[in-house]
Amino acid sequence: MKNFVEELTWRGMIHTMMPGTEEQLMKEQTSAYVGIDPTADSLHIGHLVSIMMLKHFQNCGHKPYALIGGATGMIGDPSMKSAERNLLDEQTLNHNIAAIKKQLSKFLDFDSDMPNAAVLVNNYDWMKDFSFLSFIRDIGKHITVNYMMSKDSVKKRLTGEAREGMSFTEFSYQLVQGYDFLYLNEHKNCKLQMGGSDQWGNITTGVDLIRKVLEKPAYAFTMPLILDSTGKKFGKSEGNALWLNKEKTSAYEIYQYLINSDDSKVLEYLKVFTFLSKEQIEEVYAKQLEAPETRIAQKTLAWEVVKDIHGKEEADNAVLVSEKLFKGDFNGLSVKDIKSGMRSVPSFDLTEEGNIVDVLVNNKIASSKREAREFIKGNAISVNGNIINDETATITKDMAIEGEIIIFRRGKKKYFIGNVK
Repeated sequence: MKNFVEELTWRGMIHTMMPGTEEQLMKEQTSAYVGIDPTADSLHIGHLVSIMMLKHFQNCGHKPYALIGGATGMIGDPSMKSAERNLLDEQTLNHNIAAIKKQLSKFLDFDSDMPNAAVLVNNYDWMKDFSFLSFIRDIGKHITVNYMMSKDSVKKRLTGEAREGMSFTEFSYQLVQGYDFLYLNEHKNCKLQMGGSDQWGNITTGVDLIRKVLEKPAYAFTMPLILDSTGKKFGKSEGNALWLNKEKTSAYEIYQYLINSDDSKVLEYLKVFTFLSKEQIEEVYAKQLEAPETRIAQKTLAWEVVKDIHGKEEADNAVLVSEKLFKGDFNGLSVKDIKSGMRSVPSFDLTEEGNIVDVLVNNKIASSKREAREFIKGNAISVNGNIINDETATITKDMAIEGEIIIFRRGKKKYFIGNVK
Protein backbone atom coordinates (compact mmCIF):
# COMPACT_ATOMS: atom_id res chain seq x y z
CA MET A 1 0.00 0.00 0.00
CA LYS A 2 1.13 3.55 -0.72
CA ASN A 3 1.56 5.83 2.27
CA PHE A 4 -1.64 7.91 2.36
CA VAL A 5 -0.33 10.35 4.96
CA GLU A 6 2.87 10.89 3.01
CA GLU A 7 0.88 11.55 -0.18
CA LEU A 8 -1.37 14.12 1.50
CA THR A 9 1.50 15.74 3.41
CA TRP A 10 3.32 16.95 0.28
CA ARG A 11 -0.01 18.07 -1.14
CA GLY A 12 -0.61 20.26 1.93
CA MET A 13 -3.83 18.41 2.68
CA ILE A 14 -3.26 17.66 6.37
CA HIS A 15 -4.58 19.95 9.09
CA THR A 16 -5.09 17.78 12.18
CA MET A 17 -4.48 14.06 12.66
CA MET A 18 -5.22 11.99 15.71
CA PRO A 19 -2.21 10.11 17.13
CA GLY A 20 -1.92 6.57 15.81
CA THR A 21 -3.70 7.32 12.51
CA GLU A 22 -0.65 6.88 10.27
CA GLU A 23 0.38 3.71 12.09
CA GLN A 24 -3.10 2.24 11.58
CA LEU A 25 -3.05 3.03 7.87
CA MET A 26 0.37 1.48 7.38
CA LYS A 27 -0.57 -1.64 9.35
CA GLU A 28 -3.51 -2.84 7.25
CA GLN A 29 -6.15 -1.93 4.71
CA THR A 30 -8.43 0.44 6.58
CA SER A 31 -11.94 1.72 5.96
CA ALA A 32 -12.65 5.44 6.31
CA TYR A 33 -15.54 7.73 5.50
CA VAL A 34 -16.28 11.31 4.60
CA GLY A 35 -19.71 12.84 5.14
CA ILE A 36 -21.38 14.80 2.35
CA ASP A 37 -24.33 17.09 3.01
CA PRO A 38 -27.11 16.55 0.41
CA THR A 39 -28.59 20.04 0.60
CA ALA A 40 -28.43 20.47 -3.20
CA ASP A 41 -28.79 18.14 -6.18
CA SER A 42 -25.19 18.74 -7.19
CA LEU A 43 -21.83 18.80 -5.52
CA HIS A 44 -19.66 21.89 -5.98
CA ILE A 45 -15.94 22.44 -6.18
CA GLY A 46 -15.77 22.81 -2.40
CA HIS A 47 -16.84 19.15 -2.14
CA LEU A 48 -14.10 18.25 -4.59
CA VAL A 49 -11.56 18.48 -1.77
CA SER A 50 -13.29 15.66 0.13
CA ILE A 51 -13.73 13.63 -3.04
CA MET A 52 -10.03 13.94 -3.87
CA MET A 53 -9.21 12.83 -0.34
CA LEU A 54 -11.38 9.71 -0.74
CA LYS A 55 -9.84 8.97 -4.15
CA HIS A 56 -6.29 9.28 -2.80
CA PHE A 57 -7.38 6.99 0.04
CA GLN A 58 -8.62 4.39 -2.46
CA ASN A 59 -5.50 4.79 -4.63
CA CYS A 60 -3.40 4.00 -1.55
CA GLY A 61 -5.16 0.64 -1.19
CA HIS A 62 -7.73 1.56 1.46
CA LYS A 63 -11.53 1.32 1.38
CA PRO A 64 -13.47 4.60 1.13
CA TYR A 65 -17.04 5.14 2.29
CA ALA A 66 -18.98 8.16 1.05
CA LEU A 67 -21.69 8.90 3.59
CA ILE A 68 -24.60 10.94 2.27
CA GLY A 69 -26.31 12.70 5.16
CA GLY A 70 -29.95 11.89 4.46
CA ALA A 71 -30.64 12.16 8.20
CA THR A 72 -28.18 14.87 9.21
CA GLY A 73 -29.23 16.85 6.13
CA MET A 74 -32.64 17.16 7.76
CA ILE A 75 -31.04 18.85 10.78
CA GLY A 76 -28.34 21.15 9.45
CA ASP A 77 -24.72 21.40 10.53
CA PRO A 78 -24.08 24.55 12.61
CA SER A 79 -20.34 24.51 11.86
CA MET A 80 -19.17 27.76 10.20
CA LYS A 81 -22.80 28.96 10.01
CA SER A 82 -24.14 32.15 11.54
CA ALA A 83 -27.79 31.21 11.10
CA GLU A 84 -29.91 28.07 10.98
CA ARG A 85 -30.50 26.67 7.51
CA ASN A 86 -33.78 25.70 5.91
CA LEU A 87 -34.67 22.05 6.42
CA LEU A 88 -35.35 19.83 3.41
CA ASP A 89 -38.12 17.27 3.00
CA GLU A 90 -37.43 13.59 2.39
CA GLN A 91 -38.43 13.65 -1.30
CA THR A 92 -36.01 16.49 -2.07
CA LEU A 93 -33.23 14.77 -0.15
CA ASN A 94 -33.73 11.52 -2.06
CA HIS A 95 -33.51 13.39 -5.36
CA ASN A 96 -30.32 15.12 -4.22
CA ILE A 97 -28.74 11.86 -3.05
CA ALA A 98 -29.33 10.13 -6.40
CA ALA A 99 -27.73 13.05 -8.26
CA ILE A 100 -24.74 13.15 -5.91
CA LYS A 101 -24.03 9.43 -6.28
CA LYS A 102 -23.85 9.84 -10.05
CA GLN A 103 -21.25 12.58 -9.66
CA LEU A 104 -19.21 10.62 -7.10
CA SER A 105 -19.05 7.68 -9.49
CA LYS A 106 -16.88 9.73 -11.85
CA PHE A 107 -14.13 9.71 -9.23
CA LEU A 108 -14.62 6.68 -6.99
CA ASP A 109 -14.75 3.05 -8.09
CA PHE A 110 -17.98 1.67 -6.63
CA ASP A 111 -18.32 -1.28 -9.01
CA SER A 112 -14.97 -3.03 -8.72
CA ASP A 113 -14.74 -6.51 -7.20
CA MET A 114 -11.57 -5.40 -5.41
CA PRO A 115 -11.73 -5.45 -1.60
CA ASN A 116 -11.25 -1.68 -1.51
CA ALA A 117 -14.17 -0.80 -3.78
CA ALA A 118 -15.91 2.39 -2.63
CA VAL A 119 -19.25 2.16 -0.84
CA LEU A 120 -22.05 4.73 -0.70
CA VAL A 121 -24.11 4.80 2.50
CA ASN A 122 -26.96 7.01 3.69
CA ASN A 123 -27.27 7.66 7.41
CA TYR A 124 -31.04 7.91 7.03
CA ASP A 125 -31.02 4.12 6.62
CA TRP A 126 -29.95 3.57 10.22
CA MET A 127 -31.50 6.68 11.77
CA LYS A 128 -35.05 6.40 10.38
CA ASP A 129 -36.18 3.70 12.85
CA PHE A 130 -34.50 5.23 15.89
CA SER A 131 -37.07 6.59 18.34
CA PHE A 132 -36.25 9.81 20.12
CA LEU A 133 -36.37 8.13 23.52
CA SER A 134 -34.11 5.28 22.40
CA PHE A 135 -31.55 7.67 20.96
CA ILE A 136 -31.26 9.92 24.01
CA ARG A 137 -31.20 6.87 26.32
CA ASP A 138 -28.73 4.69 24.42
CA ILE A 139 -26.51 7.33 22.82
CA GLY A 140 -27.11 10.66 24.54
CA LYS A 141 -26.13 9.35 27.97
CA HIS A 142 -22.52 8.86 26.81
CA ILE A 143 -21.89 12.53 25.92
CA THR A 144 -22.23 15.33 28.47
CA VAL A 145 -23.75 18.72 27.72
CA ASN A 146 -20.51 20.33 28.95
CA TYR A 147 -18.60 18.35 26.31
CA MET A 148 -21.00 19.41 23.57
CA MET A 149 -20.92 23.04 24.70
CA SER A 150 -17.13 23.08 24.47
CA LYS A 151 -17.14 22.53 20.69
CA ASP A 152 -16.20 25.56 18.59
CA SER A 153 -19.22 25.11 16.31
CA VAL A 154 -21.47 25.59 19.34
CA LYS A 155 -19.49 28.29 21.14
CA LYS A 156 -19.22 30.50 18.06
CA ARG A 157 -22.97 30.38 17.49
CA LEU A 158 -23.78 31.16 21.12
CA THR A 159 -21.29 34.00 21.46
CA GLY A 160 -21.48 35.44 17.93
CA GLU A 161 -22.54 38.96 17.10
CA ALA A 162 -25.96 37.85 15.85
CA ARG A 163 -26.73 36.28 19.26
CA GLU A 164 -29.55 34.32 17.64
CA GLY A 165 -28.64 31.27 19.66
CA MET A 166 -29.04 27.71 18.45
CA SER A 167 -32.04 25.44 18.32
CA PHE A 168 -31.97 22.04 20.00
CA THR A 169 -32.17 20.59 16.48
CA GLU A 170 -28.79 22.04 15.50
CA PHE A 171 -27.33 21.42 18.95
CA SER A 172 -28.03 17.70 18.50
CA TYR A 173 -26.20 17.58 15.15
CA GLN A 174 -22.82 16.58 16.58
CA LEU A 175 -24.43 13.73 18.52
CA VAL A 176 -26.16 12.36 15.42
CA GLN A 177 -22.95 12.67 13.36
CA GLY A 178 -21.04 11.01 16.19
CA TYR A 179 -23.47 8.10 16.05
CA ASP A 180 -22.77 7.74 12.31
CA PHE A 181 -19.14 6.97 13.12
CA LEU A 182 -20.18 4.60 15.88
CA TYR A 183 -22.56 2.75 13.53
CA LEU A 184 -20.04 2.47 10.69
CA ASN A 185 -17.34 1.31 13.06
CA GLU A 186 -19.56 -1.37 14.55
CA HIS A 187 -21.19 -2.57 11.31
CA LYS A 188 -18.61 -1.75 8.60
CA ASN A 189 -15.37 -1.84 10.61
CA CYS A 190 -14.83 1.80 9.64
CA LYS A 191 -11.96 3.03 11.83
CA LEU A 192 -11.30 6.51 10.46
CA GLN A 193 -13.40 9.59 9.73
CA MET A 194 -12.01 12.33 7.48
CA GLY A 195 -13.26 15.83 6.74
CA GLY A 196 -12.53 19.53 6.65
CA SER A 197 -10.93 21.25 9.61
CA ASP A 198 -14.30 22.81 10.51
CA GLN A 199 -15.57 19.29 11.23
CA TRP A 200 -12.99 18.40 13.90
CA GLY A 201 -15.43 18.86 16.78
CA ASN A 202 -18.10 16.68 15.20
CA ILE A 203 -15.57 14.02 14.22
CA THR A 204 -14.01 13.73 17.68
CA THR A 205 -17.48 13.27 19.19
CA GLY A 206 -17.72 10.07 17.15
CA VAL A 207 -14.27 8.94 18.26
CA ASP A 208 -15.26 9.42 21.90
CA LEU A 209 -18.54 7.54 21.40
CA ILE A 210 -16.72 4.55 19.90
CA ARG A 211 -14.27 4.45 22.78
CA LYS A 212 -17.03 4.66 25.40
CA VAL A 213 -19.63 2.38 23.81
CA LEU A 214 -17.51 -0.19 21.95
CA GLU A 215 -14.28 0.27 23.92
CA LYS A 216 -12.30 0.34 20.68
CA PRO A 217 -9.84 2.85 19.23
CA ALA A 218 -10.94 5.09 16.37
CA TYR A 219 -9.11 7.72 14.39
CA ALA A 220 -9.68 11.17 12.93
CA PHE A 221 -8.10 13.19 10.17
CA THR A 222 -8.90 16.64 8.83
CA MET A 223 -7.54 18.80 6.06
CA PRO A 224 -7.35 22.59 5.79
CA LEU A 225 -10.26 24.49 4.33
CA ILE A 226 -9.42 25.55 0.79
CA LEU A 227 -10.16 29.22 0.26
CA ASP A 228 -10.51 31.32 -2.85
CA SER A 229 -8.29 34.33 -3.49
CA THR A 230 -10.59 36.57 -1.40
CA GLY A 231 -10.29 34.30 1.63
CA LYS A 232 -13.75 32.77 1.31
CA LYS A 233 -14.51 29.08 1.62
CA PHE A 234 -15.70 27.48 -1.62
CA GLY A 235 -19.39 26.74 -1.24
CA LYS A 236 -22.90 27.71 -2.22
CA SER A 237 -23.54 29.66 0.99
CA GLU A 238 -20.61 31.91 0.13
CA GLY A 239 -22.07 32.76 -3.28
CA ASN A 240 -19.06 31.43 -5.20
CA ALA A 241 -20.23 27.89 -5.92
CA LEU A 242 -18.89 26.16 -9.01
CA TRP A 243 -21.30 23.26 -9.44
CA LEU A 244 -20.17 19.89 -10.80
CA ASN A 245 -23.47 19.66 -12.70
CA LYS A 246 -22.73 21.31 -16.05
CA GLU A 247 -26.33 22.47 -16.36
CA LYS A 248 -25.69 24.66 -13.30
CA THR A 249 -22.07 25.57 -14.09
CA SER A 250 -20.72 24.86 -17.56
CA ALA A 251 -17.37 23.20 -18.15
CA TYR A 252 -16.23 26.46 -19.72
CA GLU A 253 -17.16 28.46 -16.60
CA ILE A 254 -15.14 26.14 -14.36
CA TYR A 255 -12.24 26.32 -16.79
CA GLN A 256 -12.45 30.11 -16.96
CA TYR A 257 -12.65 30.49 -13.18
CA LEU A 258 -9.59 28.32 -12.58
CA ILE A 259 -7.54 29.76 -15.44
CA ASN A 260 -7.96 33.11 -13.69
CA SER A 261 -6.65 31.74 -10.38
CA ASP A 262 -4.34 34.07 -8.52
CA ASP A 263 -0.63 33.27 -8.89
CA SER A 264 -0.43 33.00 -5.09
CA LYS A 265 -3.03 30.17 -5.06
CA VAL A 266 -2.31 28.16 -8.20
CA LEU A 267 0.37 25.88 -6.70
CA GLU A 268 -1.94 25.02 -3.79
CA TYR A 269 -4.81 24.32 -6.18
CA LEU A 270 -2.63 22.08 -8.40
CA LYS A 271 -1.75 19.95 -5.37
CA VAL A 272 -5.28 19.76 -3.98
CA PHE A 273 -7.54 19.69 -7.05
CA THR A 274 -5.53 17.49 -9.44
CA PHE A 275 -4.06 13.99 -9.41
CA LEU A 276 -0.81 15.17 -11.02
CA SER A 277 2.30 13.74 -9.39
CA LYS A 278 4.74 15.79 -7.35
CA GLU A 279 7.23 15.72 -10.24
CA GLN A 280 4.62 16.87 -12.77
CA ILE A 281 3.47 19.74 -10.59
CA GLU A 282 7.02 20.86 -9.86
CA GLU A 283 7.79 20.82 -13.58
CA VAL A 284 4.71 22.89 -14.45
CA TYR A 285 5.32 25.38 -11.66
CA ALA A 286 8.97 25.81 -12.65
CA LYS A 287 7.83 26.75 -16.16
CA GLN A 288 5.34 29.17 -14.61
CA LEU A 289 8.10 30.91 -12.63
CA GLU A 290 10.27 31.17 -15.77
CA ALA A 291 7.49 32.70 -17.87
CA PRO A 292 4.53 33.86 -15.71
CA GLU A 293 2.85 35.46 -18.71
CA THR A 294 2.15 32.01 -20.20
CA ARG A 295 -0.01 31.09 -17.19
CA ILE A 296 0.85 27.47 -17.85
CA ALA A 297 0.11 26.53 -14.25
CA GLN A 298 -3.41 27.99 -14.44
CA LYS A 299 -4.05 26.39 -17.83
CA THR A 300 -2.89 23.01 -16.54
CA LEU A 301 -5.02 23.34 -13.41
CA ALA A 302 -8.14 24.34 -15.32
CA TRP A 303 -7.79 21.57 -17.93
CA GLU A 304 -7.09 18.85 -15.35
CA VAL A 305 -10.04 19.77 -13.14
CA VAL A 306 -12.53 19.99 -16.01
CA LYS A 307 -11.18 16.71 -17.41
CA ASP A 308 -11.71 14.93 -14.08
CA ILE A 309 -15.21 16.35 -13.62
CA HIS A 310 -16.58 16.20 -17.17
CA GLY A 311 -14.11 14.20 -19.27
CA LYS A 312 -11.32 14.99 -21.74
CA GLU A 313 -13.65 16.03 -24.56
CA GLU A 314 -15.32 18.70 -22.40
CA ALA A 315 -11.91 19.91 -21.19
CA ASP A 316 -10.59 20.23 -24.73
CA ASN A 317 -13.77 22.02 -25.77
CA ALA A 318 -13.43 24.45 -22.87
CA VAL A 319 -9.94 25.31 -24.10
CA LEU A 320 -11.23 25.79 -27.65
CA VAL A 321 -14.14 28.00 -26.55
CA SER A 322 -11.83 30.03 -24.32
CA GLU A 323 -9.32 30.65 -27.10
CA LYS A 324 -11.98 31.49 -29.70
CA LEU A 325 -13.88 33.88 -27.45
CA PHE A 326 -10.64 35.61 -26.50
CA LYS A 327 -9.96 36.21 -30.20
CA GLY A 328 -13.57 37.14 -30.98
CA ASP A 329 -13.82 34.16 -33.35
CA PHE A 330 -17.28 32.56 -33.19
CA ASN A 331 -16.89 30.16 -36.13
CA GLY A 332 -17.71 26.61 -35.11
CA LEU A 333 -19.07 27.61 -31.69
CA SER A 334 -22.60 26.67 -30.72
CA VAL A 335 -25.02 29.12 -29.15
CA LYS A 336 -24.72 27.09 -25.94
CA ASP A 337 -20.93 27.49 -25.93
CA ILE A 338 -21.16 31.21 -26.62
CA LYS A 339 -23.80 31.90 -23.97
CA SER A 340 -21.87 29.81 -21.47
CA GLY A 341 -18.74 31.83 -22.10
CA MET A 342 -20.50 35.18 -22.19
CA ARG A 343 -22.99 34.98 -19.32
CA SER A 344 -21.96 38.35 -17.93
CA VAL A 345 -22.25 40.09 -21.30
CA PRO A 346 -25.15 42.62 -21.63
CA SER A 347 -27.95 41.31 -23.81
CA PHE A 348 -31.06 42.72 -25.46
CA ASP A 349 -33.99 41.50 -27.55
CA LEU A 350 -33.43 42.22 -31.23
CA THR A 351 -36.97 42.45 -32.53
CA GLU A 352 -36.46 44.42 -35.73
CA GLU A 353 -34.09 44.31 -38.67
CA GLY A 354 -32.53 47.61 -39.66
CA ASN A 355 -29.63 49.88 -40.40
CA ILE A 356 -26.52 49.20 -38.31
CA VAL A 357 -26.47 52.78 -36.96
CA ASP A 358 -30.07 52.53 -35.73
CA VAL A 359 -29.46 49.11 -34.18
CA LEU A 360 -26.42 50.41 -32.26
CA VAL A 361 -28.27 53.43 -30.91
CA ASN A 362 -31.59 51.69 -30.16
CA ASN A 363 -29.81 49.02 -28.11
CA LYS A 364 -27.44 51.42 -26.30
CA ILE A 365 -24.28 50.10 -27.95
CA ALA A 366 -23.72 53.71 -29.00
CA SER A 367 -25.12 56.78 -27.27
CA SER A 368 -25.98 58.63 -30.49
CA LYS A 369 -26.01 58.24 -34.27
CA ARG A 370 -22.95 60.44 -34.46
CA GLU A 371 -21.05 58.20 -32.03
CA ALA A 372 -22.26 55.08 -33.87
CA ARG A 373 -20.89 56.43 -37.17
CA GLU A 374 -17.56 57.27 -35.49
CA PHE A 375 -17.32 53.72 -34.15
CA ILE A 376 -18.06 52.28 -37.59
CA LYS A 377 -15.62 54.62 -39.32
CA GLY A 378 -12.89 53.61 -36.85
CA ASN A 379 -13.48 49.87 -37.44
CA ALA A 380 -14.58 49.57 -33.81
CA ILE A 381 -17.80 47.64 -34.53
CA SER A 382 -17.99 43.99 -35.43
CA VAL A 383 -20.94 41.64 -35.85
CA ASN A 384 -20.38 37.93 -35.18
CA GLY A 385 -16.64 38.58 -35.40
CA ASN A 386 -16.75 40.46 -38.69
CA ILE A 387 -15.83 44.17 -38.77
CA ILE A 388 -18.57 46.44 -40.07
CA ASN A 389 -17.12 49.54 -41.76
CA ASP A 390 -20.15 50.57 -43.81
CA GLU A 391 -22.69 52.74 -42.02
CA THR A 392 -25.35 51.76 -44.56
CA ALA A 393 -25.06 48.06 -43.65
CA THR A 394 -28.24 46.26 -42.60
CA ILE A 395 -28.61 43.91 -39.65
CA THR A 396 -30.92 41.04 -40.59
CA LYS A 397 -32.22 38.14 -38.54
CA ASP A 398 -30.66 35.61 -40.90
CA MET A 399 -27.29 36.73 -39.52
CA ALA A 400 -28.17 35.05 -36.23
CA ILE A 401 -26.02 32.14 -35.11
CA GLU A 402 -28.27 29.05 -35.11
CA GLY A 403 -31.10 31.54 -35.67
CA GLU A 404 -30.85 32.71 -32.06
CA ILE A 405 -28.21 35.34 -31.36
CA ILE A 406 -26.16 38.08 -33.02
CA ILE A 407 -22.99 39.16 -31.25
CA PHE A 408 -21.94 42.79 -31.38
CA ARG A 409 -18.51 43.99 -30.29
CA ARG A 410 -17.57 47.59 -29.64
CA GLY A 411 -13.85 48.22 -29.41
CA LYS A 412 -11.60 45.36 -28.30
CA LYS A 413 -13.48 43.95 -25.32
CA LYS A 414 -17.03 45.31 -25.04
CA TYR A 415 -19.55 42.68 -26.18
CA PHE A 416 -23.34 42.71 -26.48
CA ILE A 417 -25.66 39.83 -27.37
CA GLY A 418 -28.78 40.43 -29.42
CA ASN A 419 -31.40 37.74 -28.85
CA VAL A 420 -33.33 37.47 -32.12
CA LYS A 421 -37.08 37.46 -31.63
